This record gives sequence, structure tokens and C-alpha cells, in this order.
Amino acid sequence: MRESTRTLGRSGIEVGALGMGCWAIGGPWAEGHTPLGCGAVDDEESVRAIRRALELGVTLFDTADTYGAGHGERILGRALDGRRDAAVIATKWGYTFDERTRQATGPDASPAYLRRAVRDSLRRLDTDRIDLYQLHLADLPVARAQELIGTLEDLVADGLVRAYGWRTDRAGRAAALGHHAPHAAAVQHSLSVLRDAPELLAVCDKYDLASVNCGPLGMGLLTGKYHPASILPRDDVRGMTSGWLEWFRGGRPAPEWLRRVHAVRAALTADGRTLAQGALGWIWARSDRTIPIPGCRTVAQVEENAAVLALGPLTADHFGEVERQLAALRTAALREADRPHWPSPMLPTARP
Repeated sequence: MRESTRTLGRSGIEVGALGMGCWAIGGPWAEGHTPLGCGAVDDEESVRAIRRALELGVTLFDTADTYGAGHGERILGRALDGRRDAAVIATKWGYTFDERTRQATGPDASPAYLRRAVRDSLRRLDTDRIDLYQLHLADLPVARAQELIGTLEDLVADGLVRAYGWRTDRAGRAAALGHHAPHAAAVQHSLSVLRDAPELLAVCDKYDLASVNCGPLGMGLLTGKYHPASILPRDDVRGMTSGWLEWFRGGRPAPEWLRRVHAVRAALTADGRTLAQGALGWIWARSDRTIPIPGCRTVAQVEENAAVLALGPLTADHFGEVERQLAALRTAALREADRPHWPSPMLPTARP
């Protein structure tokens, strides 16, 4: 079965069933001494990768104003010069930054900042409209997010934005967006074979929203290139100990997540796919609203991922085998948690 296009929720905007995440092409940026990017990047290769993606049927490009402190949007705009009408641009706002120092400077959820941010993004992207404009503040209280809807509707009426959405992993926030916002079209949330999101998918079904999936390859774990001894560089966000990056700890892949990758590898690659292609096929098999946006910064990565467009979703048999393997892991983990762990007789025990 072949995948080619999907509709971006109730907006009617048609996109390729596979998008491209543009976090990495932003290059280095930081909050204080903590890196927020994925290390050094070759801008010329980024431009080639975006253009190659378009050639292969990838039309949705997801970025954010804060990626590289504005640099990511500039590179995307440059790559789409002369090709703008073939692409669907999704970007985000909500975090402030200093373009000169490439430093993150905190959140701003005010309508005034929204009006300023959209015009700054249009300038950096060198375009006259943003196809999908997404609130980047995942945990913003619903009441404060709803205060932005009027401004977003004004931007739609002015032709600066075609549709809008929210980057959040919280189903209640996604539901509030779908229920109250006329031109809401999508929820961007984490989804991969390593971490399902049934509540968010149910919200997308209920309110006719697209499910735009960040982290579809587990920030690289589902490419197969990482192993227990892998060490990420310290200028890569994955190379630092970050509580919100559950897949990596102390610059190394977390062992429990590598075990999950090992458990599902055979089922994901059973029909000759690469591991990454199998992981993307699992997402399509999970829901027909999903649009995975794997991050890419090289032509080779784009070509491997885009090849899945001809392969389509995993078959029901292979999808079912993945689910069986994950269920077996969960059962084993529960048994281990219930097993008594007696203190070693060679070590002193603490007083009760």
C-alpha cells in the first residue's frame, strides 16, 4: 500500500504524508551554557536536503522561530526560494531569543508578542504567509492559550496565516484547541513506536485535527545508529542530561529504550525496510491522521526516510507483531518490579 498525501486537519491543506523536521538545521543555540540544538550544521547541505525532500514528495517542513535563534527559518526560506508554492511551511512561536547571541531568553504568551513574532517569522522565511502557525508553549494553561485565538483569527483574516495549531503532549490542551478555535488544523505531539499517544490521537479524531508527529524516530534511536557505548557530543542537546529528553541520559542512549528498539527491530524490518522506514510505517499504520516529521539535515537522511512513501504503512501482521513484542516487554517489566530484591549479604543494610 502506497502513502502519498494527507489533509492537514480541517484546513483542507494537502501535504505529503511524510514531513521534514527542521530543528537540527537551525544549528547551535543555547539557554545559558545548556545547548538546545543538535550541534554544528552545514547550511549548504541543509539547503540541498530540503530541496531533495521536495523532489521526493515531502512538502510539509516544520520549523520554529527559536531553532538556531532564527537561523533555521532563514535557511528554510533560502532553500524554498523559487519553490515556495510547492511547500507547506509550519513554524512555531512562544519562546523569545536573541538572534545575535543565539540565546533563548524565555517564554512570552502575550498577544502583542504573537503579532510581532509572526511578522518576524515571515521576514526570516521570506514569504507572505505561514501555512501552519503553532503555539510552542506545550504546557501553557488553557485559559491563556484561548486568549490568543482572537489574535490568531485576525492573522488568518489578514492572510498572514492559513491555519494554526499547538505543540503539546497534553490531550486536554489539544481538545480545548479543537473545540474553541475555528481555524485550528493540527496538534503537534510526540509519537513513535517507542511511545504511543492514544489520548491525543482520539482528540484528533474527535475534532478533525491532523496529528503532526515530532520525535517519530526517537531522536535517532530508531535509526539504529546508537548502541550502549554511544556518546553524544556536548554541543548536542542529547549530549546533556535533560529531564525532558527521556531517551538519553548523561549523553548516552538510555538502556531501557535501547531494549525496546531491540525488541521491535525484527518486526519493523521484516519486509526489507530499514529500521527508520519501519518506524515511520508503524506511525502510518497507527492512524490515518498521522504526519511524521523526522528530523533531517543531510540528503542521505532525506532519501532514506522519503523511500517509505513508496512502502506505505506496516502490514497488519507486522504491526501486530510490534505490539506483541512491546506488550511482552511491559509484562516483563511488571514482573521485575514485583520481584523481591533482597539486600546483598556482603553489604550493610540501612537501619529501618
